[in-house]
Amino acid sequence: MAKRSLVVVESPTKVKTIQKYLDSTYIVKASMGHVRDLPKSKLGVDVKKGFKPEYRILPSKRKVVEDLRKAAEKADALYIATDPDREGEAIGWHLAQELAVNGRKVFRVSFNEITARAIKAAFAHPGRIDQKKVEAQQARRVLDRLVGYNLSPLLWRKVQRGLSAGRVQSVAVRLIADREREVQAFVPVEYWSLHARLRGKNPAEFVATLKEIRGEKADLPGEARVQEIITGLRGKGWTVKAVNRGERKRNPAPPFITSTLQQEAARKLHFSAKKTMLLAQQLYEGIEVGAEGPLGLITYMRTDSVHVSREAQEEAREWVGGRLGADYLPPSPPVYRSKKGAQEAHEAIRPSDAAKEPKALARFLTKDQLALYRLIWERFLASQMLPAIYDTLGADIQAGDCLFRAQGSTLRFPGFTAVYVESREESEVASEEEAEAVVPLLTVGEELSLQALDPKQHFTQPPPRYNEASLIKLLEERGIGRPSTYAQIMSTIQERGYVRREKGTLYPTELGLHVTDFLVPLFPGIMDVEFTAQMEEDLDQIEEGKASWTEAIQHFYKRFQKELKEAGKREPAATGQACPECGKPLLERWGRYGRFLACSGYPECKYTQDLNGNGRGRMAEVVPGEVCDQCGKPMVIKEGRYGKFIACQGYPECKNTKPLTTGIACPEDRDGGQLVERRSRRGKAYYACSKYPACKFILWQRPVPEPCPRCGNPFLLERYARGKKLLRHCWKEGCGYKQEAEVAAG
Repeated sequence: MAKRSLVVVESPTKVKTIQKYLDSTYIVKASMGHVRDLPKSKLGVDVKKGFKPEYRILPSKRKVVEDLRKAAEKADALYIATDPDREGEAIGWHLAQELAVNGRKVFRVSFNEITARAIKAAFAHPGRIDQKKVEAQQARRVLDRLVGYNLSPLLWRKVQRGLSAGRVQSVAVRLIADREREVQAFVPVEYWSLHARLRGKNPAEFVATLKEIRGEKADLPGEARVQEIITGLRGKGWTVKAVNRGERKRNPAPPFITSTLQQEAARKLHFSAKKTMLLAQQLYEGIEVGAEGPLGLITYMRTDSVHVSREAQEEAREWVGGRLGADYLPPSPPVYRSKKGAQEAHEAIRPSDAAKEPKALARFLTKDQLALYRLIWERFLASQMLPAIYDTLGADIQAGDCLFRAQGSTLRFPGFTAVYVESREESEVASEEEAEAVVPLLTVGEELSLQALDPKQHFTQPPPRYNEASLIKLLEERGIGRPSTYAQIMSTIQERGYVRREKGTLYPTELGLHVTDFLVPLFPGIMDVEFTAQMEEDLDQIEEGKASWTEAIQHFYKRFQKELKEAGKREPAATGQACPECGKPLLERWGRYGRFLACSGYPECKYTQDLNGNGRGRMAEVVPGEVCDQCGKPMVIKEGRYGKFIACQGYPECKNTKPLTTGIACPEDRDGGQLVERRSRRGKAYYACSKYPACKFILWQRPVPEPCPRCGNPFLLERYARGKKLLRHCWKEGCGYKQEAEVAAG
């Protein structure tokens, strides 16, 4: 009887893709991810016995494990083919613990792409499970459990029930909170610039900017100073003092790693990190491509290495040479350097076959899959090409005591830009646009004619709030988290209600600020960026066999245990205010509906005072003419996780709540339903009928009580278009009415 081998992968999608590259002696099955983990009901880590973890089969995976066991009993060998990273190695180890019985041979096969070449090479040279990788993952899991299991109950007791904290997620929230406070504290400073529109022998008009006054850097703090300079320039001659010609090269970016893919997909495609990784997973695991069957279209998408195999480089060079010509190819393939600590055994994210152009795959992919594949494909090909070359021209122009400078460039050779151009931050775009302005040919001593002087007012800008792309970039630069964790971090901090995403920008919620303020002074280690980064380095050291995972955990836990003990003694913040009913100090607390003041004499004194969810110490807004139908107290506007609502001022004794309506009747409900504002789990505002679930009418744009002048519909919809223009339009199909609305100041 022929020998049989069981191959276990993580995803069922991979089963079909891999099975077609192996003969009938191999049976491929999926574990559906992790099969064992620490128990949910208790800590599951024996601190006194060297932090020994207590693993259990996940309840949802018991049938999966049983099926795999039955398949393993019929096999002579077990091949672990889970993902080539720490998490995949740990999953493989857990599978081996459950399936490798009766002395069954266990092999580890790793591949960065699901192609015939890669699969056959992996099975021809199988290895063993890397125990150091397993220990690094185990250390991370134990660390996260120690933090989460101890901090979350503390937050429940001291802040609000249902909260959670995490070793990396809490630091990410802190970064967003700190940035928000920088923005709020920022005081803009006025400054001006002065630009001259000039012409020379060449009739083309160009612009020069004031740089120096009497040899010193031009300082233009206000309009008065600018007008003074303009007055002094009247009647002055304009002469070209110096001309500088040169060359500027723009190098291609390296192929994608996980973090840069998430950043670029956010900027160019407006994808969340979570969406990007989901689509990348699909492209990696296999897509049905007509008669070819399921094909893995990209390499493994969790990597921090920019390394590219020789075979892939040759494929790229063949495509570029065949389509664009040899002039676009460097003499030898470029070499990119990964950051310190990167896993160089992995490859960058690239197409599995460079010859498979996006347009050839368009009919097999969804719109979003195609967009991401095109991004990866173009970036990889561009990374193997020559730089773009620009001819630069700079001219210094003298007018009286003032020196103006004109700078420009023209593209001489497109290089990699013929295929792909990397996106830029707004500040980079502005500087590039200035550098790429057109300046005509000028000669030293040439007299110029002034067309106009254009003064411009500016104000210094606060640091920009983070979006997912810029936050991931910062986390990577600071060494916080790993490529495989960024998408989950972005999702978690939003799902937990600590951060909201609005038009792509990340804002801390009131709860996020409060939890951060609570944790920072009590847990300076966990909440410290540098300390968290050091823990990531420790995990890398464990994987490389240079450190003991138990010693690393012990070092962390000793400090953490001390901080945890001190935190347990902390009482709610005193406000300095006295209770109006008994005179005892009022304490600031956090409840289900946000902050409130409570008497320290509770339960003898039950006085409370609601605080506005949008600002510390401000009273909640009372709804005119609205009283609680249960206790008769005024109703106030509150803001919760899923949007604004009306609540009784007598909370917590009276917990009556109502939806906050827009005052617009639901067009589909005939029983008095009103449109109310709600928020999705991801923080996006929408408008639904107050009679939900009986009526499921929903709008994703804000309704305004303004009748349509064309069809008479009682309300219009409002949205912001490109350029931040406010547009209003009719929602009724076939009407087509739309108008530009005024944006209120402030």
